[in-house]
Amino acid sequence: MKLRWNVVGALALAWTVSACEEPDLTLPTDAQVAEYFSATQIISAEMVGNVAEITVAQSSDQLRRGGRLWAQMGPYIYLFSQPTQTLFRDFGGLAAVRVVTRVGRAEVARALLARPTLNDLTWRRALNVAGKARLEGTQRLTLLEDLIEFGEDHTDFTYNAQYTRRR
Repeated sequence: MKLRWNVVGALALAWTVSACEEPDLTLPTDAQVAEYFSATQIISAEMVGNVAEITVAQSSDQLRRGGRLWAQMGPYIYLFSQPTQTLFRDFGGLAAVRVVTRVGRAEVARALLARPTLNDLTWRRALNVAGKARLEGTQRLTLLEDLIEFGEDHTDFTYNAQYTRRR
């Protein structure tokens, strides 16, 4: 009986100690955010509170050729990527990542992905959908539509109607 109470006491102590540990709430610097996305053509990367905001240039030629689909999918190509997933893994205090796409000074689209939105399974799906859109999207427009649908289901987003209205 005494051994049983010792085991219960040890388990209670272990639970109390683990519950009291401080969570990792570190945040990246602007430079660190930019470094994670260094392989892409970003205009800027900055921390806005506990949100990493990435601004990306979209070419006007790309939007002329691809129209509404290219305007809408712009943020999702960057959000559903290894750099975003790694930022969340490496910085416990990071609440969300926002991507803003621009043509010149005009904002085309923005989307915010909150940390708890994707789990391991949905991250794999996100990376897969975005990867297929990157590789084959110009030949198979349905892949771009799939990416947009996935993005709209998992982010807070806004589009500039000038670039995204149906014609």
